[in-house]
Amino acid sequence: MPILAAEPCWFPAPLFDEAEASTDAERVWWVLHTRPRQEKSLARQLCAAQVPFYLPLVARRLRIRGRTITSHVPLFGSYVFVLGSREERVTTLTTNRVVQCLEVKDQPGLWQDLRQLWRLIGSGAPITPEDRLAPGMSVQITSGPLAGLKGTILRTAKGRRFVVTVDFIQRGASVLLDDFVLVRSDS
Repeated sequence: MPILAAEPCWFPAPLFDEAEASTDAERVWWVLHTRPRQEKSLARQLCAAQVPFYLPLVARRLRIRGRTITSHVPLFGSYVFVLGSREERVTTLTTNRVVQCLEVKDQPGLWQDLRQLWRLIGSGAPITPEDRLAPGMSVQITSGPLAGLKGTILRTAKGRRFVVTVDFIQRGASVLLDDFVLVRSDS
């Protein structure tokens, strides 16, 4: 079976532009909890239906029969973020790929979390999914390619990791800290 090329993991292209965040008051974020392994299929259907969405994908390299293969897997299994109206929400539910649609009360907070996650993935740094996040010190990166990102520091056996969270689903993504300059964040 051939490995498919990377597909768009957000729609439309300018989804995370600052101007896009406030232009359409009718559309709000919904968090879709999908059936197992249905995230990409749902994303394809949302793209075809012109419904704005974000499916955080990360590259995973596998070695199969001596060949190195790169696949793109969902960072948060069974979760797709949809920016849609109530009618578009109903459209997503009719795909038979969604188990539950979660309403987001803190829209600006989710916008901020998703923008940071999008930027973290776009940095190209190796990303590790983080489930059931432990409390830690809140920090902000002040220099380097990830300057401005706010997150939490975790200490692991391999060193310090910087974690960006999506508070609504209590999950996050982390990168191993290199030479980033950190300052304590009040938020």
